[in-house]
This record gives sequence, structure tokens and C-alpha cells, in this order.
Amino acid sequence: MPVIQLKTHITASVERCFDVARDIDIHVASTAHTGERAIAGRTSGLIELGETVTWRAKHFGIRQNLTSKITEFNSPNFFADKMVAGAFKSFRHEHYFAEERKQTVMRDVFFFESPLGLLGKLANWLFLKRYMTGLLVKRNLVIKEMSEKD
Repeated sequence: MPVIQLKTHITASVERCFDVARDIDIHVASTAHTGERAIAGRTSGLIELGETVTWRAKHFGIRQNLTSKITEFNSPNFFADKMVAGAFKSFRHEHYFAEERKQTVMRDVFFFESPLGLLGKLANWLFLKRYMTGLLVKRNLVIKEMSEKD
């Protein structure tokens, strides 16, 4: 199972970063290049424990829907979401926030499993892990930018 780990240093409070990271509207802005939008569940504002959101986006030229649910929530230091329906066999995205030297360190740990057995493992190795890493990096840059705004 591939795992992506990222760290982003943000000059803003832990509370601010935590809220920006779970803001549906900011998520949509951070994935604009895929046409991603929230179509069901929580479709705007701050997502909370137990809530779901269904995203519709175009990846690899294919329109896809993916529903994730906030399964763990410890404000303002941690939340996790898990795919409940979508193209992956499974995924879990952990979001950690900690203060370090007057900054917030936002840490992502993203676990995913592709469908289609050996074919899925080949896709992970050839391009999918790199593609998902790129999406998360772009998203984190927007979270950083929005968190650091006054």
C-alpha cells in the first residue's frame, strides 16, 4: 500500500491552519485544475466529525465521484478522513498540526490502495503515487497561502 508523507511549514496559528485545511470551499479552490466540486454531503464551510463530502472531479480525462468521511477529529491538532465510495480500493488521509518555533507544521500522511490487483500496483509505481503527491502538494500550497493571509 503506497504512503505519501508531506510536511508544510505555515506562519499561522495551529487553529487557523486546522480550520483552513477542513474548509470545503478552500479545498475546491486548491483543486480547481481538476474541476473538483462538492456535490453531496457537506458542500461548503468547515467539515466536522462524522460528516461526509462527495467530490466530483476529472482525473486522467475521466469524471469521477469520491465520497470521504471524517472519521477522527481532535481539534486543532488532528483529523482523518477515509474514502467510503470511489475509484480507489481504499484511502485514508491523516492531517496533523503542531506548533513549532512560532509556526505550524502541517503533516499529511496519505495511505491509498488501488483497485485491480497487480494492474493497480503497476499503476501506483508508474504514475499514480506521483500524481497524488502532486495534488497534495498543490493543495498544501493553497492551505499555506490562505492560512497566512490576514
